[in-house]
Amino acid sequence: MIDTTRLGPAQRAENWRRLGSEHFDVLVVGGGITGAGVALDAVTRGLRVALVEARDFAAGTSSRSSKLFHGGLRYLEQLNFGLVREALRERELMLTRLAPHLVKPVSFLYPLRHRVWERPYVTAGLTLYDTIAGKRSVPRHRQLSRTSARRLCPSLREDALVGAVRYYDAQVDDARHTVTVARTAAGYGATVLNSAEVVEFRRTGDRIVGARVRDVETDEHVDVSATVVINCAGVWTDDLHRLAGRRGEHRIHASKGVHLVVPGDRIHSTTGLILRTERSVLFVIPWGAHWIVGTTDTSWSLGKAHPAATEADISYILDHLNEVLAKPLTRDDIEGVYVGLRPLVAGETDETTKLSREHTVTRTQAGMISVAGGKYTTYRVMADDAVSAAAVDLGRPLPPSVTDRVPLLGAEGYPALRNQAPLLARRYGLPTWAIHHLLGRYGSLIGEVLEPAREDPSLLEPVPGAEGYLRAEFRYAVTHEAALHLDDLLARRSRLSIETAHRGTEAVEAVAASVADVLSWDEPRLRREIDAYLARVDAERRSHSAPDDPTAEAIRVEAPDSRSVAV
Repeated sequence: MIDTTRLGPAQRAENWRRLGSEHFDVLVVGGGITGAGVALDAVTRGLRVALVEARDFAAGTSSRSSKLFHGGLRYLEQLNFGLVREALRERELMLTRLAPHLVKPVSFLYPLRHRVWERPYVTAGLTLYDTIAGKRSVPRHRQLSRTSARRLCPSLREDALVGAVRYYDAQVDDARHTVTVARTAAGYGATVLNSAEVVEFRRTGDRIVGARVRDVETDEHVDVSATVVINCAGVWTDDLHRLAGRRGEHRIHASKGVHLVVPGDRIHSTTGLILRTERSVLFVIPWGAHWIVGTTDTSWSLGKAHPAATEADISYILDHLNEVLAKPLTRDDIEGVYVGLRPLVAGETDETTKLSREHTVTRTQAGMISVAGGKYTTYRVMADDAVSAAAVDLGRPLPPSVTDRVPLLGAEGYPALRNQAPLLARRYGLPTWAIHHLLGRYGSLIGEVLEPAREDPSLLEPVPGAEGYLRAEFRYAVTHEAALHLDDLLARRSRLSIETAHRGTEAVEAVAASVADVLSWDEPRLRREIDAYLARVDAERRSHSAPDDPTAEAIRVEAPDSRSVAV
């Protein structure tokens, strides 16, 4: 019997066969966190489910977020108490029950700059934030003097604050979390495929009854039969509406969020930072041996697959951060830049900071449900609403969602294994820190990752140019996590594309060699994969020096999609 959570080449072939030979209650289109969440919600309610993604899981917004599971202080300031309450409940579920191996507490320092009004104002907000959270697994906020704050964050300029408040939220590796949700859905019986593009919708009269899907890897086509299609395409939602021949009830407005990645030693701090700007807030988020600094919130109307940061975006982030740092950062300190597009539901204004972060679920036509907007933290709630709305087309009542009680793969047994890290280190001949690194990425699946090294000890060797990762991890990404291309491996299964100054280019040869046999790459194919990845990195680097004008030709440079090398 094939392990359905093992999304390797053999299972992909089987899932492609199932797409064309079975009838599904629900066909989910889009493999970001919303689509993965919908697939998990639907399959655990007893429905027959297929999930297709044209590129890779989390290839869009879901690998380019601020990587936080948080209530959102700025939403509290906007008096959106319902969204904050909903998000804080999800944060607690992830930390304690659903994904404690992937979601971790993180603290933030809020520097106070005004002596009179700011402390009581911020304290009132954070007291409400803590109260709304109710029972929680993170500490309450704490008041700090300027001296205490600078002890936690020596990089702060003395004149940049009069005191501070420290509070807690949670963070996540968004790409790993998304693929884990998709694999969990597969484990419960969902048919899950990436590199599977919907090219046409099938109809009976005015009703959608499925879709024609193209295998991006082979250019084969198959007709998928489904009672209802759930559109979870994020910023591509309107494109699917046009493909279906209907205009959606709501228009999607893409908001661009830019993040910088800088080395950990450039900012001396034991906590993250949150800073107010004239537009929104700026986070400085600990990320292993790095800091993630962002984000921006501006409109984007060009290519959705590869949004680009401009010189103005980078200057905006650096200028606001340097207002509080004793030693300012320069562009030379930037190791990586990544850009995501938020799929906001357009309203009366096009100013993205004023558009709602709440989600909408609409029945755009018979046989099609669309879910749009929302935020990463509340993906599970969005999925519940979307699947519940599909009951109309399914023609029968559905049991309630149970995903608040369904741990993700790797969660079961994680606390015990964390305590056994020294024993695991001795068993596999690895340093204890490496075991903690692996537990934080795979949880109780760590054995699946490392067991092949018993026959091939070289899998326990670090990858040149990516010394924080083992060869075994890249092999596992192909055999179990549906990785098909170097971009999948370097940008999402690992985060080398943002964690290193070389953006994965110094590791690309070694990673390609580690997986070539599993993916049946001959030498010409291997070279095409490497060249495609290098071309993408080069295009991204050039785009970051683009001028301020968003219509300028330089910003139109789109990195080649690695799937263009498929044969």
